[in-house]
Amino acid sequence: MRLERAELLTTDTPQSFETAVRKAAELLQAGHVVALPTETVYGLAANAFNSDAVARIFKVKGRPSHNPIIVHVASLDMAMRCAALWPPLAGRLARAFWPGPLTLVVARSPQIPDIVTAGGPTVGLRWPSHPFIQAVIQRCGFPLAAPSANPSNQLSPTNARHVDKRLGDKMPLIVDGGQAQVGIESTVLDVSSSPPRVLRPGMIHDQALLAVTGTLAGPTNESHPILKSPGLLQKHYSPLARLLLLTWKTDRDLVAQTERLKINRSRTHIIAHTHIPSGQDFSNVSVIPHDAEAFARALYAQFHESDEAGAEWIIVEQVPDTHEWRAIADRLTRAANP
Repeated sequence: MRLERAELLTTDTPQSFETAVRKAAELLQAGHVVALPTETVYGLAANAFNSDAVARIFKVKGRPSHNPIIVHVASLDMAMRCAALWPPLAGRLARAFWPGPLTLVVARSPQIPDIVTAGGPTVGLRWPSHPFIQAVIQRCGFPLAAPSANPSNQLSPTNARHVDKRLGDKMPLIVDGGQAQVGIESTVLDVSSSPPRVLRPGMIHDQALLAVTGTLAGPTNESHPILKSPGLLQKHYSPLARLLLLTWKTDRDLVAQTERLKINRSRTHIIAHTHIPSGQDFSNVSVIPHDAEAFARALYAQFHESDEAGAEWIIVEQVPDTHEWRAIADRLTRAANP
C-alpha cells in the first residue's frame, strides 16, 4: 500500500479517543504499524505475535536486526503469556512499578517471534501507564512490539509532531496523545538471571528498584553477540546537531572552551540548568530546571527544537553524578558519541 502522509488523530475528547482506539486497533489487527503515545516516548507499534508486522517496524525505522524490541502489555496475565518463566521477583516488581516506565527482561514465550528478541532467549516486557496505548492493546487482545517512533539511532519523539516530521510518510496513522510525561525511555531490568541487572537506566532509578530487589548486579563491560535490551548501542538517541557535554562556571569560561574547540557560536544552542549563560554569545540559550524529572521531560523536546532551528552544535551543561540523573547522563553520553 502506497502512503502519502499518515492520518493524524487526536484523543482530547471521549469521542475522538474512541475513534482513534478503533482505527489504531483495526490497522494493527491487519498487520500494519502505527505510531502511538506512551508516557515515556512515542512508540512505533505492531502486533508482537506477528513476525511480518514486526518486520515492518524494522523497515520503517531502518533498525538493525540485532537490536531487540520491547513488548508492551496491558495486564499481568498478558505479560505472563509472553514469558516462558515468570520469576517471583518479576511479580513483585510488576506490583510495585506497573503500569509505568519499567521494562522487565524475562525468558521469552514461544509465542514471541525471533525477530522481536533479535534471536535471543529473553524478551523485554512493559505495561505502559498511558491510557491510550492501554486501550488499544486491550481492544486488540494481543501485545504490541513498540520501539520509539523515530529513524534508528536518532532522537526519540515526545509528541506526535516529532513523529510526523521524521516518519509521517511511512505509516498510515499517528495518534496524538499529548506530550510524553516521562520524556525518556524506560528503565530496563534483567530479571532472567540473579541478581537482577539494570541494562538501561531510566527514571525508575537504582534506589527505587533496590527497595524491591534487595540487590542489583553491578554494571558489566562484557560484550555479548545477542542484545537483551534496546538502548545498548554506543551511539543512540542523537539529534542531527553535534552534541557536546561541558562544565562551566562563567560566560567567559564557556566562551573560552568553545574557542578552543573551534565551535561556531552563532550556530550553537546551549541547554543549561545551573550556570545560565547570557544569550549574546550564542544563537539560543534554553534553561531546564535543576530537577531530574523536569529535565528528562523537556530534554528531547529541546533537542528537536534545536534541530528544527538549524543548530550545528548543542552544548549541554553536564548533569550531576547521582542516581536520579543516571538515565539522563546515559542518554546524553550516547547522543554525544561521534
